[in-house]
Amino acid sequence: MSRLPVMTSKRVLTSSSSSENSQDLQPAQKRLRKDPENVKPQAAATIIGTKRPAAAASRAPLSKPVRGTGAATVAAVPSRGVLKPSVASTAAKGSNMKQTVASTGTKAGGGGAARRPPWDLKGKVSDMEGKIHNYQSKVKSVSQENEVLRDTMAQKQSRMVVMEKELEKARNQISEYEGELQALSGVRDELEKVSSDKSTLQKEFSNLEGKYKVIETLRESQETELQTLKMKLSIQESTLARLQTTLRETEEDLRSSRDTVAQQKDELHAGEMERRQLHNTIQELKGNIRVFCRVRPLVDGGLSKHIQLLANDNKTITLAKTEESHTGRTADTQKIYNFSFDRVFSPQASQKEVFEEISLLVQSALDGYNVCCFAYGQTGSGKTYTMEGDEFDDTRGVIPRAVKQIFRAAEKLEAQGWEFTFTASFVEIYNETLRDLLYTGKASKRPEHEIRKSSNNEVSITNLTYEKVSNEDQVLGLIALANQNRSTAQTAQNDRSSRSHSVFQLDIEGVNAGRDVKCKSTLCLVDLAGSERMVKSQSQGERFKEMTAINGSLSNLGIVIAALANKESYVPYRNSKLTYLLQGCLGGNSKTLMFVNIAPEPDSFGESLNSLRFASKVNDCVIGTASANRK
Repeated sequence: MSRLPVMTSKRVLTSSSSSENSQDLQPAQKRLRKDPENVKPQAAATIIGTKRPAAAASRAPLSKPVRGTGAATVAAVPSRGVLKPSVASTAAKGSNMKQTVASTGTKAGGGGAARRPPWDLKGKVSDMEGKIHNYQSKVKSVSQENEVLRDTMAQKQSRMVVMEKELEKARNQISEYEGELQALSGVRDELEKVSSDKSTLQKEFSNLEGKYKVIETLRESQETELQTLKMKLSIQESTLARLQTTLRETEEDLRSSRDTVAQQKDELHAGEMERRQLHNTIQELKGNIRVFCRVRPLVDGGLSKHIQLLANDNKTITLAKTEESHTGRTADTQKIYNFSFDRVFSPQASQKEVFEEISLLVQSALDGYNVCCFAYGQTGSGKTYTMEGDEFDDTRGVIPRAVKQIFRAAEKLEAQGWEFTFTASFVEIYNETLRDLLYTGKASKRPEHEIRKSSNNEVSITNLTYEKVSNEDQVLGLIALANQNRSTAQTAQNDRSSRSHSVFQLDIEGVNAGRDVKCKSTLCLVDLAGSERMVKSQSQGERFKEMTAINGSLSNLGIVIAALANKESYVPYRNSKLTYLLQGCLGGNSKTLMFVNIAPEPDSFGESLNSLRFASKVNDCVIGTASANRK
């Protein structure tokens, strides 16, 4: 019986040796002896992770180390019955087992059995069979242990699943408990807040109780006062009934008063229209072209001897000049020149006195009539002072005072339903060229201007600056700007002589919506350049050119005045820019006033005489009656 396994082993070994290129068995055994440490890990790997029972630990140790071939045979046996994953999963529990196997291997390696000689193959096979039998016993015991471990592991896993479920449940309960704890903490805070509110409310309640007692006391006193007030109320009701009756009577009186006011407004409007008509009649009786004469005082004061003004006559001026006899045989002769105008102002006349005389004429501008006022005279005779004056209120001239009166009268007429709009412009005529005095751009880009006449005989200027104004200060600002831009120069007769004619124009438009009445007019205020002679002014170069243009335009003005005085069919307005621009004021629908300014110096006698003669021609002119521009 024992030989069959041996022979089987031989066959196995022989077949394995023949499959390995017929290697010699004896060298293979030598190799196994040289590497004994390679066998131990294989035997240990077979039992790692298992825990041997006590019976397996008490077995007798092996007498020889495991050969390489025997190790291969033993390793093949567990591969059939033992599951490596199960053995590996119990590695942690079999740590004690490793120590036991290791100690057994040590005893086996150090046994007292003698080694068989190399030629005793049969003995070696017998040893191998013993070892195989031992290994098979070990494998069987290990398999039993593995089965036990599998059962134990299955129980542990099922228990672990149950415990995981319990753990998850416990975690859920903990989260619920945490939420409840958080809610309870909020409830605690709320409870503390309620407690504090309760204490506050208790204090307030105690305060309210005290107040209630006070109020109760007040209520009793109020009830007493209420009874008193009821009695007073009954008295007041009876008084109210009387007052209501009085109110009805007052309302009836008010209605009648309103009717009276409406009637009075109609009468006031009719009175205003009548006033304008009478005012216009007075101005027409005075003459549509009126001439005022104003004598400038001497530099050192007083009056020149060749000018005579009567104290009781403010409409006459006399020039007297003594001439020597050419032969010397007769006495010196005195020539007297008498002139009469609408008003003559002495050198002592103030700016206010001068303007009061023309204020009614300025009022006509608001009534819808075109009004023109211009100053004429030799250079240095006070024309610019008369028209513009100085910056102080007492010395302001005709232009600022006229503007002030216009705006104040417009404010008063607003109470009667009138609304006015004002548009201002300022132009000068320099060397027969029109220049915009309100232009603020570059001098190189200054536009050209032309005088245009519309189909309804209204005169306008192209490319001119028109400024909307609503108060006196705005107009004064425009006048200051115009003075900066106006052409002036120094001559022998005047340190600051105006070298151009300046024309200030204020367009007025009025509307009375309640009466459905409209009016439109123009206030034109002109400061003419002074006439001068080359002998006295000693003008040269550019000044001579300016003097020629000034004298030429003034001569053309005289020609136009003469043609109007002679009632000629053709009036040469187009001979100069000045007469063409003033065409509406001189011979059209306008009320015109002329200031003739006289220089008092004796050496200006000739110029003064010429100016007065020219003014007399103007005073003799009779033009058509002006009509109001109303719709």
